[in-house]
Amino acid sequence: MRADAKKNYEHLLAVARAVVEEQGADASLRDIARRADVGLATLYRHFPTREALLEALLRTSLDEMTAQAAELETSGTPDEALVMWLRDAVAFTQTYHGVTELMMAALDDPKSALHASCVTVRAAGTRLLSRAQAAGKARSDIDGTELFALIAALAWLGNQPSLGRHADHLFEIIASAILTNQTGAGGRAQRRPRARS
Repeated sequence: MRADAKKNYEHLLAVARAVVEEQGADASLRDIARRADVGLATLYRHFPTREALLEALLRTSLDEMTAQAAELETSGTPDEALVMWLRDAVAFTQTYHGVTELMMAALDDPKSALHASCVTVRAAGTRLLSRAQAAGKARSDIDGTELFALIAALAWLGNQPSLGRHADHLFEIIASAILTNQTGAGGRAQRRPRARS
């Protein structure tokens, strides 16, 4: 990419990031182009679909989450590493309102521009969960897909005006339910009884 084209691309991306942070994943592409002082055709030349634009916006953050998970796998205790990553993942998904729905859908759609990044970050979280489970620090009846779903649920709760002030408390409840050695507001976290075979 030529230097001027790269500069234009980065400018569009910076404007798009600001607009999506304000308006959410359904932000107006026309508004992004207007604020970037380019024509809509120029925006579409760089980002042919809304999903392509969101993938470009999210890729850096998702890559950072994946790298953070890899670092946490070798540092800190398994339970602390899992909770730290989970907290950061929830904070990230709250940055762009409505992005969790797109990410959940992308997991099952190999044609989605977001598919590869979402699968990679889910796998990173799954490794942290598996490490905590192997150490006996996390309940064994949850998998990476369910962990990803809990991130989406917590992000949704945090974005609700009437529930936002409860977000930290709800996070602690969910975290204590995932971990086997934590005490939440209701007492010691319990494993669900397994069905008898």
